[in-house]
Amino acid sequence: GKRSLRQKVVDELKHYYDGFHLLWIDTKVAARMVWRLLHGQVLTRRERRRLLRTCADLFRLVPFLVFVIVPFMEFLLPVFLKLFPEMLPSTFETESKKEEKQKKKLNAKLELAKFLRETIVEMAKRNKADTG
Repeated sequence: GKRSLRQKVVDELKHYYDGFHLLWIDTKVAARMVWRLLHGQVLTRRERRRLLRTCADLFRLVPFLVFVIVPFMEFLLPVFLKLFPEMLPSTFETESKKEEKQKKKLNAKLELAKFLRETIVEMAKRNKADTG
């Protein structure tokens, strides 16, 4: 059914709360990783990626906070998200946006694989013609 305006507002507030909570957890974990780096330990590739993602999220948070703090500016947020889709920190993305992004990446990889396969077939034909 159709949700009431109150329910929509409550859902958005929960979404923002969850996003900030996840960002806080990621920041604490990243701080521990930085502490380990400063003490000479080496991070795994997974930890490095998580640290980079968290740092990027913290830098993205600054313009995002402007929308949250300035009154009535949150109404412009959808416009800015359309213009700059990577503006939101990763902890604020919805599942549908994550799936859409994964589908785009997969399609790009498939197109690249198709192109490479066609190139290899073409090169094999030329080599066969040259040697034969």
